[in-house]
Amino acid sequence: MAYQYVREPLLPDEYDELSNACKDPLEKMAVWTLGDTGMRVSELCSLTPSNILWQQRAFRVKGKGGPFGKKSKARVVPFSNRVRAVIEPHFALHDSFPVGVRRVQKLVKEIANRACISREVTPHVLRHTFATLFLQKGGSIAALSRILGHDRLETTAIYLNLTDMHVLQEYEQKW
Repeated sequence: MAYQYVREPLLPDEYDELSNACKDPLEKMAVWTLGDTGMRVSELCSLTPSNILWQQRAFRVKGKGGPFGKKSKARVVPFSNRVRAVIEPHFALHDSFPVGVRRVQKLVKEIANRACISREVTPHVLRHTFATLFLQKGGSIAALSRILGHDRLETTAIYLNLTDMHVLQEYEQKW
């Protein structure tokens, strides 16, 4: 099996620090949406009002994959109340996400520095953090696979880099 680089997700406290370090609505919209939905940064930056299912509290996104990698694979991604609170005012006035992929990547790094998080934080680390927290809170790997847009559970399993401590804690809870 080929070596797979393991991205370390943020700990819950680190994610809280990152979220609290957001100063303006754009920072909150970027960090909270990425961290609370597990969306890819490209999916976030391509959002339009037609992608938002307000009544279902979900986004309809076209992500990676599909025939020939044409981003034709659509899925529904639920979002939290706090994400709704920051995206609703923006999309009431605008028809697109305000910045591009590179700017969001830079924003996340700037906010992580402001929050004094010593390790590298990227939008994909926030996707990994979402996946890890979802599973730790009792979500199923099948549901997570659908939210992340994976066709196979093996792909989602990449996000399962549980430490020995996680395994021991879960064992203690179950037995």
